[in-house]
Amino acid sequence: MIDFNNASVFKLSPCNPNDVAGEVSPLFVQDEELLASFKGARDYVVFTSKRLIAVNIQGLTGKKRDYTSLPYSKIQAFSVETAGTFDLDAELDMWFSGLGKVRLEFKGKVDVRALSQLIASYVL
Repeated sequence: MIDFNNASVFKLSPCNPNDVAGEVSPLFVQDEELLASFKGARDYVVFTSKRLIAVNIQGLTGKKRDYTSLPYSKIQAFSVETAGTFDLDAELDMWFSGLGKVRLEFKGKVDVRALSQLIASYVL
């Protein structure tokens, strides 16, 4: 489960959606599509056409997994912070109704403006 008190979820890098599709696609509802995926050390996050799914891989073997589903319909506000010259990380903050703030931190070249546009297309 995402630690909503900490409000930050791992440093993420882009990954090939095909690498995680087999694991998350059984969770999809009708007409839901995988749009983007980002991976941390073990955990990962996927953006679909309906929600954000955070996958927390647990235990030594990694067989136990927690899937946290955050529907776009529950987002009340969101903001992005692009990477800078010295601060190379980009951030996406989302405020979910009844849950609070979730922060995703991205390392490397991630177009957070494109993620903002993706979220906006489903929220606004």
